[in-house]
Order: sequence, then C-alpha cells, then structure tokens
Amino acid sequence: MIEIFYKKDGQMMVSQSETDFAIINYDDVIWIDLFTPSGEEKRAVEQFLGTTIQNRAQAEEIEISSRFSETDKAIFANTSFLIPGPDEYAEETVSFILIDNILTTLRECPLKSFTDLQRRLMAFPKIYDSGHVAFLSILENRIDLDADMVELVSKEINQYNRKVSVGEDISEEFLIDINIIQENTMLIRENIIDKQRVISSILKSANYPKEYQPRLNVLLKDISSLINHTDFGFERLEYLQNTVLGIINLDQNKIMKVFTLVSLMLMPPTLIASFFGMNVSFGGFFTNSGWAWVIIVVMMLLSFYIIFRVFKSRNMF
Repeated sequence: MIEIFYKKDGQMMVSQSETDFAIINYDDVIWIDLFTPSGEEKRAVEQFLGTTIQNRAQAEEIEISSRFSETDKAIFANTSFLIPGPDEYAEETVSFILIDNILTTLRECPLKSFTDLQRRLMAFPKIYDSGHVAFLSILENRIDLDADMVELVSKEINQYNRKVSVGEDISEEFLIDINIIQENTMLIRENIIDKQRVISSILKSANYPKEYQPRLNVLLKDISSLINHTDFGFERLEYLQNTVLGIINLDQNKIMKVFTLVSLMLMPPTLIASFFGMNVSFGGFFTNSGWAWVIIVVMMLLSFYIIFRVFKSRNMF
C-alpha cells in the first residue's frame, strides 16, 4: 500500500496509486508512506526519488551503529517502534528516507504515530510545509507514546509493590510477572536509546535544515528524562525482586526452624522409648511392674515438656 501526501492549491491531497507520480509535481510532495508495499509501488518510488529503498530484511540486519547514513542529498535512518501487547512488547523496524523536502517511510505494521500524522496532515496542511516537519512530528508523537509506556510500567510496579506491602501471598507467578516487567522496561529503554542515537546523528547532519535543531534538542531532553525514569523503574524492580526473595527466604527459614525444633523436642522421648524398647534384660527393673509402661510414658512426656520450656524461655518459638 502506498499513500502520497502532496499539496495542491494550498490544500493537502492524498493519492494511493503509484501511477499518480506522473501528474504530481516533485516539489509539492510532502510524505510518501509505504506500508507493506508491492514491488511496483517500491520501484515507482525509487524512480521518483532517484534512490534505492532497502527492504525490511536489510533494515533489520543493519547494525545499531550503522542505522543512520547519508549521501550528498539524502538521509537514511532506521529505528524500532514498540507495539504494546498484553504481556510483552513487540518491535517494528521503520525506515526513514529524507531527500530534499520529501519524507519517505517504509513499514510493515500499522502504527499509531503514522495514523495520527495522516490525520493532522489533512486537518492542518499549512503546518506541514516539508517532509522534515512530518518527520519531526512522527518522532515527537512516538516519544510521547514511549512516555505513556514508561508511565504504565511505573503504575504496574506500584501495584506489585502494594501487594508486597499488604502481605499478599507471593507465588512463583508473582516472580515471573516481575521478570516480565523487567524485560519490558529494558526493551523500552533500548528502544528510547535507539531514537536518541538517530536524533543525535541527524543533529550532526549537514543535510538537515538548521532551523529544526531547537525541536531536535527538545526531543533529546525528553529522551534523557525518559531514560532516567526507566533507570529508576528498573532499580525499583530490582529492589522489589530482592524484597520478595527475602520474604520467601524468611518463610522457608521459619518452616525449617519449626521442623528443627520439633525434631529436637522429640529426641529425648525417642531416646527413652528406644532404651526401654531394647531386647535386653534389666535385672528385674520394671520387668514385673504393671505400671512400667505408664512410668515410661510419663518420663517421655516430662522430657518433652522440659525441652519445650527451655526453647520457650529463649524465645525460640
């Protein structure tokens, strides 16, 4: 699918056919959005712009350090956009090409940032006089969405922190949920840093208009703030995880303590019962007495009580 946004008589127009390149003035084009394009659509854009557009596989294989490149008249940038899911986030690679005043994007998944930009282009055509403004608008919207995700993760951390504070039962699923939040936090941080790297590279580019540098600097400040928030969130998760593990260890220690004390209290009665249960003659000791078993039981109970009182006096219960 292809969507060509261009201006005509002061109004923003949109075309969804690559054949319209023949009737569209090059200087009027603002944005060319390629969403899972066909071979014909991609070749038509390449011919119109006079450059080669990389495919999805090439964009994903590019190393992080090489996701930004430029020529004498073009800027090529690749970055990842996060798509929130029920439990985990998915990454979608997006390619940006800036040639003259035209922005070209290549993607394989519907993204809210692009949908919002399409709506604003039609509603406020005077604001978007070049592809550079459209590019900045996508980044600003995307960073706002990243901030929403950071805030959502922070709320989830608060919920789990309350569960620990009120003494809610902690199970294996609880630890798994914390681990999932940690993975999501790390993914958000890596994604934000990737955008920081792209924006920093654009600031150094001679092809990008200097008039937009203040907006790029504001984006970098917002990104730095988000990185600090994600770092703080990750520290909270580590503290929460350590707290949960400490509570689990305390519970296990209590159980082991109970087993140990019960075993110690039963040792004297067991010794008495074993002693008098031996198949050995005691020279008439308790042999002819009908109360022998009663006396032995009393000795066992008395030894148990003495051990119990000793442990109780030392606050071991």
